[in-house]
Amino acid sequence: MTRVYNFSAGPAVLPEEVLKEAAEEMLDYKGCGMSVMEMSHRSKMFSDIIETAEADLRELMNIPDNYKVLFLQGGASSQFSAIPMNLMRNKEADFIITGQWAKKAYQEASRYGKANIIASSEDKTFTYIPDCSDLNISENADYVYVCYNNTIYGTKYQQVPDTKGKILVADMSSCILSEPVNVEDFGVIYFGVQKNVGPAGVVVAVIREDLITDDVLPGTPTMLKWKTHADAKSLYNTPPCYGIYICGKVFQWLKKQGGLEAMKKHNEEKAKILYDFLDQSEMFKGTVVKEDRSLMNVPFVTGNDEMDAKFVKEAKEAGFENLKGHRTVGGMRASIYNAMPTEGVEKLVEFMKKFEEENK
Repeated sequence: MTRVYNFSAGPAVLPEEVLKEAAEEMLDYKGCGMSVMEMSHRSKMFSDIIETAEADLRELMNIPDNYKVLFLQGGASSQFSAIPMNLMRNKEADFIITGQWAKKAYQEASRYGKANIIASSEDKTFTYIPDCSDLNISENADYVYVCYNNTIYGTKYQQVPDTKGKILVADMSSCILSEPVNVEDFGVIYFGVQKNVGPAGVVVAVIREDLITDDVLPGTPTMLKWKTHADAKSLYNTPPCYGIYICGKVFQWLKKQGGLEAMKKHNEEKAKILYDFLDQSEMFKGTVVKEDRSLMNVPFVTGNDEMDAKFVKEAKEAGFENLKGHRTVGGMRASIYNAMPTEGVEKLVEFMKKFEEENK
């Protein structure tokens, strides 16, 4: 069996150890004679799976007791609607636009109330994070919304925006569990798991309890109401059982690695290998200002579309998959999530050096 180095932005690389464990348990989970895919979500066995997953996530992120953890469906994009429906009591919210996903969340919120753009980096193709130290927060804003790590553009907030007391809502889909985060700085943290945690189909929301109420916008569907899922402990309907089971295994794997402080150190060392090469290369250039670089998503270009295409083609032939940049920006992008081994980044840099030599 040959495993490629998979630099996909999502669905993305998972820890090999987790995949092997899941393979061993595929036909018979812990002697029950069936797969997790086949068992009832109301069974004691699945209750243990989801409860352990929640407990491990709480431990990893140090989630306070006054926050609920919800395992949901519909991807992170379903929360673009759920957030305004659950939080827009004054029918107003503020948005910091740092890429396509923040923009989509803003557009969706505009359907339910007044959505204000209070900062944006669109003027420079989202290659930086705007200064968020003194934002012009709207008086009536119910919340301030950010996308914490921008998968497409490779930027990441290095400081928590000062929202002047307003609830901060963050989409952390592509940086979750890559480093510690102070949950209490946020009213809501949510993430699609398919980048750094598990298979596509699960979205996890960590929500402060006082924000989960029956006071939602009229017409809010039952399935988009957070209280529906909080009251039912994520079992209102059949959840994405197998996806949650894999997420639980990844949480346990992260604990074995030493938790989020250890992951941060590992991710910084791993990203430095690639960024250091990009900073001295004559052919390849990173596209993000240094102070706002993501540890998870590294976009880069040669400055020549034909050369970019040649690089992606030859990289694929050499066993480096999914290096083509997002269709909206072109170039290349290496997503180096938690499960990408350091060796994968070292081998990629070796290949890039060789490519540069051969194509001077």
